Amino acid sequence: MGDREVVQMDIERRCQTIELILSDVDGVLTDGRIVLDNAGMETKQFHIRDGMGIRLWQKAGCRFGVVTARSSHIVNLRAAELGVEIVRQGVESKLIAVREIAAALGLGLEQVCYLGDDLPDLPAVSAVGLGVAVADACAELRRAAHFVTRSPGGAGAVRETVEWILQSQQRWDAVVQSYLT
Repeated sequence: MGDREVVQMDIERRCQTIELILSDVDGVLTDGRIVLDNAGMETKQFHIRDGMGIRLWQKAGCRFGVVTARSSHIVNLRAAELGVEIVRQGVESKLIAVREIAAALGLGLEQVCYLGDDLPDLPAVSAVGLGVAVADACAELRRAAHFVTRSPGGAGAVRETVEWILQSQQRWDAVVQSYLT
């Protein structure tokens, strides 16, 4: 068995216990760009497939949340649109927030997947059961992550992660089947 197969088996093993996915926003759910107009209004672009990935995860009976250092009204709007109830903004320590959220839900860190793209995400990615870096994350985060997506932030990385976890848990086919019946 080669190194690649061993790594894949480790990721699949880690996926088995995941019940909660937490994600950074800027650079993961978006491409990292923040656009401010002349009136100081902020806009962000979210990928529709990431939103669908969140819905699929919820359809499988699991929870999704966001943990971000910035605060933005648009994040609240997108979270509400997707039925995401776990929204932590203005977070100084993402690891502390992840620990608090997991404890409040009665979960251990091994049951949490965290997606990030930059150094502030490093402690959380390193501490959870499945730490994920998006394809265009900083090198340090990609090295620390258990899984690196093929998709960059804001372009389907969350959906890719959800599919990977649900397939590893043998739950993907049931989710797909629910759309056929």
